[in-house]
Amino acid sequence: MDRYRNFIPVNVVTGFLGSGKTTLLQRLLASPRLASTAVLINEFGEVGLDHLLLRHIDAQTVLLKSGCLCCTIRGDLSEAIRDLHDRRERGEVPRFDRLAIETTGLADPAPIVFTLMAEPVVRHHFRLGNILATVDAVNGRAHLARNPESVKQVAVADRIIITKTDIADAAEVAALRATLHRLNPTAQVIDGARDRAAADDLLTGDVYDPKTKAAEVSRWLAHEADEAESQPAHAHDVSRHARDIRSFCVTVDRPLDWTAFGIWLTMLLHAHGPDVLRVKGLLNVAGVPAPVVIHGVQHVIHPPAHLDAWPDADRRSRIVFIVRGLEPAAIERSLAAFNRLANPARRAA
Repeated sequence: MDRYRNFIPVNVVTGFLGSGKTTLLQRLLASPRLASTAVLINEFGEVGLDHLLLRHIDAQTVLLKSGCLCCTIRGDLSEAIRDLHDRRERGEVPRFDRLAIETTGLADPAPIVFTLMAEPVVRHHFRLGNILATVDAVNGRAHLARNPESVKQVAVADRIIITKTDIADAAEVAALRATLHRLNPTAQVIDGARDRAAADDLLTGDVYDPKTKAAEVSRWLAHEADEAESQPAHAHDVSRHARDIRSFCVTVDRPLDWTAFGIWLTMLLHAHGPDVLRVKGLLNVAGVPAPVVIHGVQHVIHPPAHLDAWPDADRRSRIVFIVRGLEPAAIERSLAAFNRLANPARRAA
């Protein structure tokens, strides 16, 4: 676990066409506080970096005034990441300690996550940090209603930046914020025009960062805690969205058997991986004094992380799912069945 935590974190910057992804990336790259960041983009021209350029290192690499290293993706993403890492190790480019990848407006971020976890060379040097998604306040709800790519981008995000709020109707912004909250209740939603969060704050902070992992998990659970106040005991919140996307939280009162849980999650993702858009959980594992954190995108589950202590007095396992076309009750029943099989005392009760 310590070794994985020390891998180079990768931030994915995604968003639908015209959502302000380029503007956000310009702001990120201009920050001197991100001087040790490398960025992979599709084309220099799309990002509009002319006013930020310091010098060209080669045909595909530019060193910016902030110290950021900016490279264009030529061909396969995994090849671009491997090549960038090789040049870093040979001293041909400045040594970076973070990588950001900008997707195209129509991209599904899940294959990028899969590349980080599955490509043999990449996964031994890089890990997923967090995923940022930009959403246009003027057209965002229309894109979500009409374009499945936009829904996927929002569903897998850790941070959602609403752009163009300064030119959008306030009622429309409020409606969009509510839609985003229903679609992805664990994501932090930021007003790009008014919040003006520090660039490095957008990129940093994940469950493998010792400084922020507890706060990150607490934020995941904040929505579940709010909803629990208005729900009957032991119920789970279900929020529906267009295209049969829904989010819900499953709670388990008794400690989980780690092996049984791992088998159950593996079988669930094997059968329904493409439809499990996001899963994040805080687990009470039998025999483990502190909570275990899991998170994944579709069929890719990241190595578990361990918190030093529980974030609150609630010791139940809480798992937040964002799924497409799956029934929450069926997932909850299957997990309960596995947990009973792993707990003879509970079977006999």
